Amino acid sequence: MSRLENKVAFVTGGSRGIGAAIALKLAEDGADIALTYTSAPAKADETVRAIEKLGRRAIAIKADNLDAEAVESAVKEAHVKLGRLDILVNSAGVYSMDTVDALELKEFDRVMSIHVRASFVAAKAAATVMTNGGRIISIGSNLAEIVPFPGLIAYSTSKAALIGLTKALARDLGPREITANIVHPGSTDTDMNPANGDHAEGQRARMAIPKFGQAKDIAGLVAFLAGEEGRFVNGASLTIDGGANA
Repeated sequence: MSRLENKVAFVTGGSRGIGAAIALKLAEDGADIALTYTSAPAKADETVRAIEKLGRRAIAIKADNLDAEAVESAVKEAHVKLGRLDILVNSAGVYSMDTVDALELKEFDRVMSIHVRASFVAAKAAATVMTNGGRIISIGSNLAEIVPFPGLIAYSTSKAALIGLTKALARDLGPREITANIVHPGSTDTDMNPANGDHAEGQRARMAIPKFGQAKDIAGLVAFLAGEEGRFVNGASLTIDGGANA
């Protein structure tokens, strides 16, 4: 039996990048998948088809993390259509770069809403239907722990806030053996931050292993937390960044 056989995972932002890699890895491990997308239906359909080729069920639901009602509705829809919910992965995210003097309040609010409020909404909705022993895993950033250059005030603040949310969820849901953990990727080769991008060399210079990670690296750590081996890891922040923060 696969390690996640008969489990259902809900992955926000699962149409591309790290989110898609997580959705595919959890499916490889036996889980059925519900994923959300905002503006890339073709990518979402592509990920669904790839999951179905693995012999797993998959659905894609359009839900913008800025819309709390849409996020809550998506969790409920996934539960109804797939019959249960065991794993929540808060992966949807955006990058924002402005210094405090230039950052507008509406942009700060947008980043906080996408990363923090939506993760709270998804976790609250999931917890009402999640089986005991479930998993909540959020994707943070190594930039929540160390801010190595200016312009990260909205991004780093939002990712740091996810640490507090994770620890609080671990306490609130621990009696049901539902764990909550956060994974902090460093520089990862995606459309958002390509390994051949304009700022890639500066990122590599910070790293003990001077190369970008792959989305599958992040997905592997998430899969560990989602599986039986991760059952006693709770309230933890796990950094996977090639030693950039070492």
